[in-house]
Amino acid sequence: MALLDRAIARLLPAVPRPLVQRISARYIAGETVAEACRTVKALNDEGQMATIDVLGEEIASREETLEIVRAYHDVFEAIEREGLESNVSVKLTGLGLKLGYELCKANLQTVVRHAAESGNFVRIDMEDSSCTNDTLRLYRELRAEGLDNIGVVLQAYLRRTILDVRDLLPLGTNVRLCKGIYVESPTIAYTEHQAVRDSFVESLDELLRNGAYVGIATHDEWLIERALELVEKHGLSKEQYEFQMLLGVRPQLGDRLVRDGHRLRIYVPFGEHWYGYSLRRLQENPKIAGYIAADTVGRVLRRDGA
Repeated sequence: MALLDRAIARLLPAVPRPLVQRISARYIAGETVAEACRTVKALNDEGQMATIDVLGEEIASREETLEIVRAYHDVFEAIEREGLESNVSVKLTGLGLKLGYELCKANLQTVVRHAAESGNFVRIDMEDSSCTNDTLRLYRELRAEGLDNIGVVLQAYLRRTILDVRDLLPLGTNVRLCKGIYVESPTIAYTEHQAVRDSFVESLDELLRNGAYVGIATHDEWLIERALELVEKHGLSKEQYEFQMLLGVRPQLGDRLVRDGHRLRIYVPFGEHWYGYSLRRLQENPKIAGYIAADTVGRVLRRDGA
């Protein structure tokens, strides 16, 4: 199955753009703030929280970064106006990290301060390894400025992650822990499936044992079971952690977590840059490409058999 998933992912650039849009519609909330808010409202009605992400990692100018900042202002205003249970996620490349550290920092400060004014929270996403040091540096610097309505992401497949966990613990940190999806050298990243899982469990145990709030971001049922064991082991209440999943990916698994009384937050991306995001994410995570292909074929067969 893994070979088939990778084959599907490699073929994606040859798929006509309208078909990619139709396939990805379930996994992206649309191009506008209004569409994102409708998606979040539907999730909230089902007992699920959200984190909204404005797509736009491949910006090329200072003006484009300011457009992303303005888009987040619109998101915060919409969340507050409509009473939605949602925070936001930001990618530092979208705020100008590759154009200049100080530009990115100024943009991030603006977004985080706006969030604070409306009682909201900003998750700084983690990108490929070329961004890791600057991402953690920016997180530390903003925390030192007294901005505590921010959290960061750690990727279990990086060999450094358990050390990063221990370095961040004194901050009383809020972490989203995920496996990681970028292609990295084996010298810095675990490449064996179980090794990544083991790193995830080790990092999660360290975080929970030391009182960090963790967004447990995975669609891996084995990891979810291990996470639930750790939650019980450390005697945590349902308010001291949450699970996180991608919009449209394994929703039945998410529904089960909610029925069992666990907090679940869904990652809701939107924006004009949906095409690049769709191809990149599906190619970086062939298993999701496989899920989508199977789901699409299933819907076609159900329609034809109706």
